[in-house]
Amino acid sequence: METFTELKAIVDNPAYLEQRQQTLAAMQTDMLDQPLVELVKMINALPHCFTLQSCYGHFLYNGQRDPYNVEPLPLVNTLHSVTYKIAYLALCLDNSCQGRSLLDDLRHIPALDPENIQLGCAHWFWQKQVNSYVLQVEPERFRYHDRAQIGYQEALQLQETRTSVFREVKEMLTVHM
Repeated sequence: METFTELKAIVDNPAYLEQRQQTLAAMQTDMLDQPLVELVKMINALPHCFTLQSCYGHFLYNGQRDPYNVEPLPLVNTLHSVTYKIAYLALCLDNSCQGRSLLDDLRHIPALDPENIQLGCAHWFWQKQVNSYVLQVEPERFRYHDRAQIGYQEALQLQETRTSVFREVKEMLTVHM
C-alpha cells in the first residue's frame, strides 16, 4: 500500500474540535496494541492533537504467525527472514501555536535513525483529516509500504528503533502537557 507522502504544511481547519471529539468518542482503547495504550492516552490528553491510528509494529517469522504479536524477537540466530508490519503513529494536529510546536518537535525524531524513521503524511488520512501526520518506523527503502520482508539482524535493529521512537515521543509529550 503506497500511502506515505512527504510532509505537508499545516493548514487552517475550522472543524478541528468537532473532528477531534468524534474521533475520540469512537476510539476503543482495547483495540490498541497494548504497548501503545499509555502513549495514545497521553497524546489524546493534549487539546491540540489526537490519534487517528497507531500500530506498535509486529514481527512475523517461522514459529510466530500472530499478526498482532508484540513480544520481542527471540534472541536466536536461526531466523533468516522476518516479515515486519510497520510501526506508526498517525496524528492530527490543530493549527495553533501548540500544534505547530508539536509538529516542530516531531520533525526531530527521524534523526534518531534516519535510515528507518520517517515523518510525513499519508494521502488517504489527509483526504479525510487535514493536518494528519504519520511518524513511522520502516526501512527507508520500504517507506511506502505497510510491511516488508527483512533479515533477522535488520529486524533486531528495527525493534530497537521502534522502542526508541515511542520512548522519545512519550518524553517529548511531557513538555507539551
